[in-house]
Amino acid sequence: MDHPLAMDVEAMRRTGYAAVDALAARLANPDADPVLRRASPADMRARLGGPPPEQGAGLDVVLGRVLADVLPFAARTNHPGYLAFIPYFTTWPAAVAELIATAANVSPWVWMESPAATQIELEVIDWFRSWLGMPEGTAGLLVSGGSAANLTALLVAREAAGGPSGDSVVYVSDQGHSSLARTACAMGLCAHQVRVLPTDDHWQLRPETVAAAADADRRAGRVPMAVCANAGATSTGAVDPLADLADVCAAERLWLHVDAAYGGFAALTPKGRALLTGIDRADSVTLDPHKWLFQPFECGGILIRDGERLARTFAIHPDYLDSTGTHETGEVNLGDWGLQLSRSFHALKVWMSVQAFGVAAFRAAIDRNMELAAYAEELVRDSGTLILMAPASLGIVCFRREWPGCDEAETERRGIALADALERSGDAFVSTTRLAGRHAIRLCVLNPTSGEEHVRRVIEHFAHVPAPPGNPLGAKAPAASRASVIENEGRDRGTGALHTTPLLASVPHPVMEAVRDRGTFLDVAAGQEIIRRWEADRFFYIALSGRYDVVIDDRPVRALGPGDHFGELAARDWGGGYGYTRLATVRCTEEGRLLRLSSEDFQWLVATQPTVRAELATILAERLQER
Repeated sequence: MDHPLAMDVEAMRRTGYAAVDALAARLANPDADPVLRRASPADMRARLGGPPPEQGAGLDVVLGRVLADVLPFAARTNHPGYLAFIPYFTTWPAAVAELIATAANVSPWVWMESPAATQIELEVIDWFRSWLGMPEGTAGLLVSGGSAANLTALLVAREAAGGPSGDSVVYVSDQGHSSLARTACAMGLCAHQVRVLPTDDHWQLRPETVAAAADADRRAGRVPMAVCANAGATSTGAVDPLADLADVCAAERLWLHVDAAYGGFAALTPKGRALLTGIDRADSVTLDPHKWLFQPFECGGILIRDGERLARTFAIHPDYLDSTGTHETGEVNLGDWGLQLSRSFHALKVWMSVQAFGVAAFRAAIDRNMELAAYAEELVRDSGTLILMAPASLGIVCFRREWPGCDEAETERRGIALADALERSGDAFVSTTRLAGRHAIRLCVLNPTSGEEHVRRVIEHFAHVPAPPGNPLGAKAPAASRASVIENEGRDRGTGALHTTPLLASVPHPVMEAVRDRGTFLDVAAGQEIIRRWEADRFFYIALSGRYDVVIDDRPVRALGPGDHFGELAARDWGGGYGYTRLATVRCTEEGRLLRLSSEDFQWLVATQPTVRAELATILAERLQER
């Protein structure tokens, strides 16, 4: 057929064969190129910039440019040394499936147009259901990724709770994925409607923490709605005690959503299944086949225990789609089950991969990854120079190197410098994170091509490479006595007192004046409760005078006086404008004066003053130890 976008059949075959040859070579030799090749914006503009051509150059030419100027500047995510973020290795059957799905342009949105594609997606979802042990009646669909899956799940949870409400509250772990903050923003949840709860020493959300927070919220007239638990936290791979959380959610009438985007497919292995005990009791589960099922982007998934809630939440039937209605039992319009009406045929790549390799191959690959993470933990423990920050869990292990005389800021700077040096070598690539405010190197094994030698090379690099040049912890400005704080408090509207506050001792005078002007001075009486545990306000306080007791469940934690501060956990931004719930109660025991900063002003101070940021990193770790 002759039309402006037609191509000669032989030309299609020729460029198709050339593309397949290039891609097959890329996948067959994953470490032929550096794991990551960076480029400047100027270089990319020079290679790829410019206006669109009025007349096309031909597909052969364009393909040549892609192979020369695009693919070389994309991370080799199938490289055995790619151990950063969540590695996203892909399989050849999945790649072929993508070509088929996109060239045929199949969209499983209504049964009448794509019965085979719809059935394949239903089959794939049922595989996932059975792997997790969820009951018959569980339904779901494939989406772009974990972010879309989390949004879908919480929208269903909200409808199950009776619809939008300004009193509803969602609980998330402080190890929860940032997409939960985006989800909350997209749902219109205000800052006080998202409770960020602390995890324990194993980075797990404790059931008793959820129960206490829910009880406090109910007594305050709020409506607890859902708990978001982790089955493979992104920073550490930690799995929350899902069975115990399910018990609490049942008792508290809470929707249990499990974000298993990273770790869910570990259920294919005996070890992973044991770690995920209780996931079968979830009301909803997020899964990402483009992680530990080795599928190309995009491919996320959502399972809803009461599958009928999907259509009740999302189905809308406009007049112009009257002809798409189902006619026989078993027909499903997946466009009625989620946010998207136009949908890609994500399921074909999963179906083709599993059909081609069999489940046993994926099970073996996942087992191998978990074994390599355990091997990395062993190497860290035996290194003599590295400190284990989080033990191996579902393929992730976190560690760091420390140097005598270095504060947290310098430790982080040196750790990042070592990570950058490793990446520049082209041999391996790892990412970094912070755990309770402390810097950590994060190694994630999610790649069938990785072996012991690749993991060992990374650990040896961090353990033995000489420390990058830098400055050890410098002498801090001497902290004024509390007496001088009180003495200077009335001078210059509080600036003198602020200068003698240890946290702000190194802050320049103009910044100090800005802190004073942004803050609110409060006179407080003995016996006055300033903050209460589990409340959602997010102010930060500096004590200028007076005495204050910090209490957790009637247990005194510490006493504060002039120059001390509190509220930094709730004031810091967890993500999307949401922060920790209050983890302690603070009462005034001797009348005094406080300077109160809003969360926004606190964020400004931390972002602009490195010394404050470094000091708070240490304090954050201490505060979370008291949780």
